[in-house]
Amino acid sequence: MRTVLRRPDFRLLFGGLVASMTAESILLLALAVWVKELTGSSGLAGATIFAIIAPMTLAPLVGWIVDRYPRRPLFVAANLVTAALLTPLFAVEDRADLWLIYLVAVFYGLSYITLNAGLSGLLRHLVPAELLADANGVLQTVRQGLRLIGPLAGAALYTAVGGGLLAGVAIVGFVAAAVLVGLLRVTEPPRSRPGRCCRCRPGRTPPSSRARQPRCTSRWATELGAGLRYLADEPALRRALLGYGLSSLVMGFSESLIFAYVDHGLRRDAAFVGVLVAVQGVGGLAGGLVSSGVIRRVGEVGALAVGVALFGSAGLTLAYPNLWLGCAALLLAGVSLPLTMVSLHTLIQRRTPAPLIGRVAAGADAVVSGPRAASIGGGALLVGSFDYRLLFVLVGLVTLLASSYLWSGRRLSPPAQPAPVGPVPVRRRSPTGAP
Repeated sequence: MRTVLRRPDFRLLFGGLVASMTAESILLLALAVWVKELTGSSGLAGATIFAIIAPMTLAPLVGWIVDRYPRRPLFVAANLVTAALLTPLFAVEDRADLWLIYLVAVFYGLSYITLNAGLSGLLRHLVPAELLADANGVLQTVRQGLRLIGPLAGAALYTAVGGGLLAGVAIVGFVAAAVLVGLLRVTEPPRSRPGRCCRCRPGRTPPSSRARQPRCTSRWATELGAGLRYLADEPALRRALLGYGLSSLVMGFSESLIFAYVDHGLRRDAAFVGVLVAVQGVGGLAGGLVSSGVIRRVGEVGALAVGVALFGSAGLTLAYPNLWLGCAALLLAGVSLPLTMVSLHTLIQRRTPAPLIGRVAAGADAVVSGPRAASIGGGALLVGSFDYRLLFVLVGLVTLLASSYLWSGRRLSPPAQPAPVGPVPVRRRSPTGAP
């Protein structure tokens, strides 16, 4: 990781991302706490998280838009627009203004998809292929650290200063990210835009709108679905998404099962879940630090298999209620999350052509997040009808099966050559963006 951090361009991007990720982490829980305080309803507070997740259904459209514009200006603009979209929060005073929080949550979810898709393309252009795993590992380490302290800090900040000032702090974070990334000097190759169909070109007699519409609509639909088609056609990406998607069908169960584990297994209050979440956060920090090394040894698909296997082992361990075993299991689960994320993002960045990377990254987010969101809801229903220990065994067996499927395809993404160690050479770019 030190090699990638020695690059001045990456350090500048890293500073901007730390600012934006800090703003994201303090907002996530604080918006739900704000709704809870205004309404007294846990259901309405939970709906705030759903409002953030719901725009994931528009991921192919967002990815298509991202692919049509240069990465750096788009990333800067997305941060500035996100900052502007938070300003309605200053007008929230009572329950009658609840719709403003939900509106901001929806747009915030859209900006999250846009920033993630734009970041994949920007990293691909800024960092050599052999350093992508290190770059993603550094960013995931910071994300896991902020995930550990950010939501609690955001909730505490809301309690101390109120929602308006909290929104102001988040706005400063997104504006700072835009400024820092705007300082990058990156020359990108010209981006080709999809042309109009032959019937719509100037110089030809335009047919009736009814005759022209099907062909234009077909071209638009083809462009929109190009990312999902590429995910289905590229062998390593297809294997990764099928295996990780299978594990995601049950991994979300743990969000509900952990409460039953603490209550019925450890015989402790629900607040003790916070202690276990902190233990998992420590594992997340470790996972971010070791992920690039694992990828260098077994490749992206192999590292994804290792991450899923760690989660499966944690699930089987949690089937037996014991505090020390539970802490060990949560550490494994914490290591699993950044390892799987770094592996998947690096695989996408290395295997996807630059003109498609926004749509592929956004499509992969949708493919993974959909089953996981469904499994969170399924776990909440199943934990009321079945013994939590049986459900943890189910989680462990399914994820280990998915890990075996991924491991058998590890040769689809062999380990990359190690990055050279030493001073970073200054590269001059031609006007076309070529090295």
